[in-house]
Amino acid sequence: MLQNYAPSDAYVGFHFAQFDKHIYTPVIRKPIREAKPVKGDHYTVYLPAYDDRKLVPALAKIPGVRWHIFSKHARKPYHISSLSVYPIDNVNFVQSMITSAGVLCGAGFETPAEAMFLGKKLMVIPMKKQYEQHYNAAALRNLGVPVLKNIKNKRLYKIREWVESNHKVEMEYPDTTGKAIEEAVRLGGFEM
Repeated sequence: MLQNYAPSDAYVGFHFAQFDKHIYTPVIRKPIREAKPVKGDHYTVYLPAYDDRKLVPALAKIPGVRWHIFSKHARKPYHISSLSVYPIDNVNFVQSMITSAGVLCGAGFETPAEAMFLGKKLMVIPMKKQYEQHYNAAALRNLGVPVLKNIKNKRLYKIREWVESNHKVEMEYPDTTGKAIEEAVRLGGFEM
């Protein structure tokens, strides 16, 4: 599949771990890299495949937990008991993540990498029919990150167990962006 999807004789990539010599650590944006993370009393949630109207009743079934849910469907912030729902906003999302106890998110790349860089507990739920999300989820599982198939009621106990656990996967991600660019230029036959 990859030969047809992204044919190449030379490559440079980014991933959660250096699986090969041409794979570099994730690019961590400046506000995250410079942050002083603290362990707060809430969990940050970003699951764009789920509407907040589904997330709120599901997460409300896990008592004693404060949730900051960031939803592309929300037009304005609202609060129900210990759940706060916010429209997507980069500044507020970053602040919530920096001050969270953990992050529950899709199995994309940026948010899981940043959560591990910040030393936050992490659980991921890959989007259905998104090949790259399932690949990322498998890589994260191999690193020790819990992966959930979906957020159905029969799986909520796994989220509760995760909240109650102290297990987290912390990753040191040095800034290797410059090296990756230099190698891509070199492999492409160009000079800097």
